[in-house]
Amino acid sequence: EILRCLVGSEMCIRDRPKGDIKMSKKDFDYVWTDKKRTIFGLPLSFTRYFLTETKFITRVGLFNLVEDELDLYTVKDKKLVLSLGNRIFKCGTIIMYVVDTDTPVKEIKSIKAPRKVLELLDKHINIQRDRYRTRGRDMIGGSYGHCDCDSSIDMESE
Repeated sequence: EILRCLVGSEMCIRDRPKGDIKMSKKDFDYVWTDKKRTIFGLPLSFTRYFLTETKFITRVGLFNLVEDELDLYTVKDKKLVLSLGNRIFKCGTIIMYVVDTDTPVKEIKSIKAPRKVLELLDKHINIQRDRYRTRGRDMIGGSYGHCDCDSSIDMESE
């Protein structure tokens, strides 16, 4: 049988001797991963965050898992929130504003070293934007200096 797996942004094919085709952690190339921190900055949560070169994945749950993926090139803006309680335990929250229908605002709650994670996100978001030749302003529904006016109207005659 053949196992298809995602490595970075490319698809690879591996031979597997027997059994079902199963994807495991080893099949994905994670750039960063962490858990949501709870009391005293301890990772006692069933919310996990994964960053690959092309996607950001949130996995919530213990028995019933719900995963939410977003493509990094669709991120319009980011915000870092450092509350007093989070700062005491060196944690923080990153809020991403995304062009996505089901989750236009993505919160990465209570993670360790939030500034480093924000820099890592910036790096990979810019790489993906360059790859898709898009910027945050390209995803906003405005004209930004482009006039869709009728060219037959003479502005000087007024």
